Amino acid sequence: MTRSPVVFRIPMRTRFRGQTQREGVLLHGPAGWGEFSPFPEYGPRECARWLACAREAAFEEWPEPVRDSVPVNATVPAVDPARAHDLVRRSGCGTAKVKVAERGQSFDDDLARVEAVRDALGPAGRLRIDANGAWDVDEAVRRLKWLDRFDLEYAEQPCATLEELAAVRRACDVPIAADESIRRAEDPLRVRAAEAADIAVVKVQPLGGVRNALRVVEACGLPAVVSSAVETSVGLAAGLALAAALPSLPYACGLGTMSLLSGDVVDDSLVPVDGRLTVRRPTVNFQHLSAFQIESPQWLRRMQEASL
Repeated sequence: MTRSPVVFRIPMRTRFRGQTQREGVLLHGPAGWGEFSPFPEYGPRECARWLACAREAAFEEWPEPVRDSVPVNATVPAVDPARAHDLVRRSGCGTAKVKVAERGQSFDDDLARVEAVRDALGPAGRLRIDANGAWDVDEAVRRLKWLDRFDLEYAEQPCATLEELAAVRRACDVPIAADESIRRAEDPLRVRAAEAADIAVVKVQPLGGVRNALRVVEACGLPAVVSSAVETSVGLAAGLALAAALPSLPYACGLGTMSLLSGDVVDDSLVPVDGRLTVRRPTVNFQHLSAFQIESPQWLRRMQEASL
């Protein structure tokens, strides 16, 4: 039985990417539930991919997995060093991704946060940073050389454009990962042609679903890190299905983001245990869902515009 779309709003525990709450629409179909939750700044053309992912989840079966669990990283927002340290220690993860270049904060704030996370991980842990395209080339090269004292695994999207990423990659030793340059690009495969990255960060909603994301990864020819768009466990399940189906998975994935939300819409939330997520598809709990359900003609209109 197919149910009507449900609009949700879940407060976030910590401000992340400028967001204090996560909103979206849950779709239901013969295959289960799918999530449509593009960020506010995305227009109809970009939103169409997010909708395609939700429809795939609701109406099609996902590819067969080749692994039964997936390693994940802890996600550290732009919080103070003490809280960053605590988040990593409590996560149980051996890898952490740290947000840097937060608007209104200084590079000293970044240094203190990254240092605290390195201390929490210990010397054997893997530490990566994400600037969300905030730096120019000179700034990125200078700051990555400072931050690499903490032995960075890679830097995610230090600059906004492919040309800038390629310049940074030529100028420093820190491996470069492309995120926005893939998920917001008209042609996600340009990252390979531009020699702009060592690693592809892929998010299943912005790439139009599990199958399309698999094709993008194959065509890019780069090692892939599957990351979330800060979704409920419904949306995370699609990312988990992608990570489980990739032929090779050399890096921990950014799918341990349920800790950023104050609640969930399922019985068995996708929360990592000992740094890993078991591959599964949680069941929506209607009591949980009703606690976050809202009336929002705006969201239904966004979904309709994305389908045109």
